[in-house]
Amino acid sequence: MAAGVLKRERGGGRRGRRSRTAPMSEINVTPFVDVMLVLLIVFMVAAPLLTVGVPVQLPQTAAESLPVEQEEPLTVTLTAEGALQIQTTEVGDDEFIPRLRAIAGERRSDKVFLRADGAIPYERVVQVMGAMNAGGFPNIGLVTDAGGPRFDGPGG
Repeated sequence: MAAGVLKRERGGGRRGRRSRTAPMSEINVTPFVDVMLVLLIVFMVAAPLLTVGVPVQLPQTAAESLPVEQEEPLTVTLTAEGALQIQTTEVGDDEFIPRLRAIAGERRSDKVFLRADGAIPYERVVQVMGAMNAGGFPNIGLVTDAGGPRFDGPGG
């Protein structure tokens, strides 16, 4: 960034006197504000695109959320129709475990998040969890929405 415009002070009218320069003491913040507004718009547009976009009606619970990790979490989704998806790619039941094993070989973390629609029978959810364990992901987190029943008394 530039240091600013220099002001010239003239002497009292004598010839041959040198003029002095004083640095401008104001800071021009316009370029900074412009850059920050552009970054804000970029992040506002990009943030919704970073989530996995499979529509699932998640069950609600009062549990705390898990801490965020450095590696992008692997997400398995079980839709209301019973279809399995790894991230956004739909896979069949017969190719689910081989795909998970291939993914497990490339990842450092054994954590996987299971997003299951609330209308799916519990038996199907447990079967998918068993397949995920067999595929190399024993650390399974269930994704839910907050705001469910707390079961800790009449006020909660």
